Amino acid sequence: MELLDQRPTVKGPADLFTGDVYYDMIALGQAPSLMRVNMVRFVPCARTAWHSHALGQTLHVIEGHGLVATRDRVFVMRPGDTVHTPPGEEHWHGAVPDRFMKHLAIWEGDDVTWGPHVTEAEYERACSGGREH
Repeated sequence: MELLDQRPTVKGPADLFTGDVYYDMIALGQAPSLMRVNMVRFVPCARTAWHSHALGQTLHVIEGHGLVATRDRVFVMRPGDTVHTPPGEEHWHGAVPDRFMKHLAIWEGDDVTWGPHVTEAEYERACSGGREH
């Protein structure tokens, strides 16, 4: 057993996020494990850019309300909700306009493909569009 050192909170870089996003690395698996776990905090309206994970990603909401969207689906995320995006599925996630959101981001490996920022029109459409839950 090992008590792991806490790493400092990191501000999400502007080339990957819109708005203020902060994350803490919770787990970084050592080979042969590929596990990655981050606690991510989004201010209202903050969000990731479009991206996909080669081995998929799971998001589990701890506090607040957020969105996770693909090109054709939008889910509203609330505390206790868990959303899985399969390998290679392009998506983004972030906070709704009037709430902070904190989630665990869980994935394997570092093979993430980043795309363009989510446009204001895409974000507004997700906020007002088909909210599945």
